[in-house]
Amino acid sequence: MKDGGQAFPRTVDCISNENKDFDLDGMTLRDYFAGQALSGLVRGKVLEPNDYAFLSYEYADAMLKERDK
Repeated sequence: MKDGGQAFPRTVDCISNENKDFDLDGMTLRDYFAGQALSGLVRGKVLEPNDYAFLSYEYADAMLKERDK
C-alpha cells in the first residue's frame, strides 16, 4: 500500500541514548491525512469509533490517489 512517504521528513538519521539508536521516521503522509480527515469527521454525525477510523483512512487514501494524478 502506498502511504505517501513521510509527512514531515526527519532532519537527522538517528539519535543515540545510552548506545541505543532510535528511528525518527515519524508518521506517514497517509496517517497525517487520516488525522486531518478525522478532525472534520468528528464534527458531523455521531458514529462508532471504528467507523471514524475507517472513514478517516478512506479519505486519506482518496487524497493520496488524487495526489498521484
